[in-house]
Amino acid sequence: MISIIKVFLNRFKSLFKKKKDVKLGLYGPPNGGKTTLANRICQDWLGEDMGSVSNVAHETREIQIKEQVHIEKDGKSLSFNLVDTPGIATKIDYEDFLKVGMKEKEAKQRAKEATKGVIDSIKWLDDMDVVIVVLDGTKDAYSQVNITIIGNLQARNIPVLLVANKIDLRKSNMKKIQAAFPQYEVIGISAKYGKNIDAFYDALLNLAA
Repeated sequence: MISIIKVFLNRFKSLFKKKKDVKLGLYGPPNGGKTTLANRICQDWLGEDMGSVSNVAHETREIQIKEQVHIEKDGKSLSFNLVDTPGIATKIDYEDFLKVGMKEKEAKQRAKEATKGVIDSIKWLDDMDVVIVVLDGTKDAYSQVNITIIGNLQARNIPVLLVANKIDLRKSNMKKIQAAFPQYEVIGISAKYGKNIDAFYDALLNLAA
């Protein structure tokens, strides 16, 4: 595990030294908190939001990019283009949207857009230099979707920072996420409330130091 982390660290550091348009992608299943984290990062360092959030799955259905995000803390700094991606799912059924009150036409359109979003997210993996995988800390991390995401990242040798979001909730369990993917460092945060967000920024900065 240590050797894998070192390989990723070295690649990450070299990327930030050589490239001016480093793409840092936020990936994960729907409703894990990717856009909430994107908004937190953009508010902290740019003073503005990146996208809208919702309790209904697949609120983000298109790739969103915020260019030239610059983080500086404790004498360390890094710049990157932040890419928020639609949540990846193995199945998208319009009937699920009917259950939350959408009309049939709207539900079918949302399912269509969400399916395209998943395809786009996977395509964009080839453009990513670094990926933050955002997982819901209250759910079982060892799912087909998460295994697929992590497997694709490993196959592409893309450096990864694993985030366990929603640690403000009682059901959150970082140990289960760490046990599911022991090859990665896991940072527990609450993107919504900013809890432990400094540790998240420290982890990013340490990768590029």
